[in-house]
Amino acid sequence: MSYVTGVQPNGTPTWIDLGIPDLERAKEFYGSLFGWEFASAGPEAGYYTTALLDGRRVAALAPNEGETEFWWNVYFAADDCDSAAKRVVESGGRVTVEPVDVMTQGRMAIAIDPTGARFGLWQGRDHIGCEVVNEPNSLVRNDLATPSPEPAREFYSSVFGFALDRNEDMPDFDFTFLRRPDGHEVAGIFGNPEATRSRWATTFEVADTDEAVARAVAGGGGAGEASDMLYGRIATLTDPFGTEFSVITRA
Repeated sequence: MSYVTGVQPNGTPTWIDLGIPDLERAKEFYGSLFGWEFASAGPEAGYYTTALLDGRRVAALAPNEGETEFWWNVYFAADDCDSAAKRVVESGGRVTVEPVDVMTQGRMAIAIDPTGARFGLWQGRDHIGCEVVNEPNSLVRNDLATPSPEPAREFYSSVFGFALDRNEDMPDFDFTFLRRPDGHEVAGIFGNPEATRSRWATTFEVADTDEAVARAVAGGGGAGEASDMLYGRIATLTDPFGTEFSVITRA
């Protein structure tokens, strides 16, 4: 398994969470889909519920009855949350939740980039973020889909020091890899003129995409048709609340 045992380098997608209107229903769906177990942080944390795989953190769920649209939130590792939040503003974004300590777990902020996509910053302390990644039933990718890729590329390279690398394997698509200063690719920006808004998309790895599609539908969610692409077999799923995400069995 790909276990993470320390704080990820600056700019790495390090944590994901989802606010939904029915926590128990969400636990039932994602538990049956990914085999996750759950540990509640209790009422003092608003029932923020951690999803576990092999006893290690992979994501979190929380009640959110005030929204009508739901999306997995991605948090980027920040060596210094306050400095990163300042760079967000200086680079043309907005900070909607100012940096704040989450008990001894870490320090966080919520921001919106110049294209309108929401993301988080996480300076890990006791909580380092996802402890399992790039394995079946865990996070494998985060990509920004946007009709305005150029401002997004400029923004994220400014905030996190990313290098930009066009994906030459897919010349028909406007897809840019985001690489940390050490050269490691951590995310991507997909320029899609047909997109109606900008959003960070979340992809989970699975052992068998077609089986995951069947489990999602049986669990009360929805699924598009699975298809083969350059990097594996992929499908778009929705949970019972309409939250969209992808699953892939990598080639």
